[in-house]
Amino acid sequence: MAMNQNKTSNSLARGGRTALAEINVTPMVDVMLVLLIVFMVSAPLMQQGVEVNLPKANASALQQSEEPIVISIQRDSTIIYNQKSYNAKTLGAKLTSLAASKPNTQILVQADQAVNYGVVAKVMAELKRAHFTRVGLVTEPEK
Repeated sequence: MAMNQNKTSNSLARGGRTALAEINVTPMVDVMLVLLIVFMVSAPLMQQGVEVNLPKANASALQQSEEPIVISIQRDSTIIYNQKSYNAKTLGAKLTSLAASKPNTQILVQADQAVNYGVVAKVMAELKRAHFTRVGLVTEPEK
């Protein structure tokens, strides 16, 4: 038996190769765990955006089964809903109570083109926080 071990070690020392009986799976497991972590981190980020249904400029009007709620943002950043002025936080409280009673209502945001983008983003964030999923932006058709 000592001779067999001696022959094997001599052939390895001389550059001979022996058959590898098992596959090292540690690198594959490491790669799979890294991919799992990447997908776990990136999956929630893909759903963080606000879903917006933008009408095309040359498309016909959208068919509506019920009257949508229109939130207007005026040039001076005043937010109007139901003929009352709101700031972003008070609008958020109103939208949360509305979402509890009518969760599938369509919301249309109508903003003046001169309004700061941050104001529109705050309104969209409040709509997302209230769990509204049917949100659209009102535009004028191109001429």
